[in-house]
Amino acid sequence: MKHISPLNFVHQTGKFGDYNKQNDNDLLKVSEINKLLIVQIAKYKNSEFDISKIELDGLNFPSTLKSSSNSNTRILWMGPDNWLVFSSKLDLIEKEKNKFDEKKFAITDISHSRTIIELEGNLVNEVLKKGCPQDINSFKAGDCTSSVFNGITIAIDFVSDNPKKVRVSGLRSFGESLHHSITDSCLEFGYKAL
Repeated sequence: MKHISPLNFVHQTGKFGDYNKQNDNDLLKVSEINKLLIVQIAKYKNSEFDISKIELDGLNFPSTLKSSSNSNTRILWMGPDNWLVFSSKLDLIEKEKNKFDEKKFAITDISHSRTIIELEGNLVNEVLKKGCPQDINSFKAGDCTSSVFNGITIAIDFVSDNPKKVRVSGLRSFGESLHHSITDSCLEFGYKAL
């Protein structure tokens, strides 16, 4: 199946908003992350399996509101016994599927159903505060949370503190609205779309 970016006709590169007063290095950066394998892994309620016994791409499954990552893969905790896996290794699950007993886990490929927008810069928290009710300042690198942004259900992955970098993911069907909402929140500060 051919992968078509959710923001193919929406995300335009360039500088936008109040960027004239800003040093180029201080501008917020907004980009779309695509061409990833995205898989939801859920442990069945009747399963007594100890999840700490499994690694995926060398990563443990994180606990509440945490993520684990390496250069290719990020695993986000999405709820009790529920995780999202984002990986540039498109065959990751195929190669490691034998670790997951189908009677204990549901594994669903949702690669074509998500939009991922990455925000980078010192003012990322200020952008998120405009549409998200969470206490954004309390989150650090390695944290993640589910929330809403201007009424759109999202997952926020706090990738890095220096530079400040987060990934906001939502359903593909809301991708354009999410993109417009986030970029509109960036206009006040000026941003560079990559």
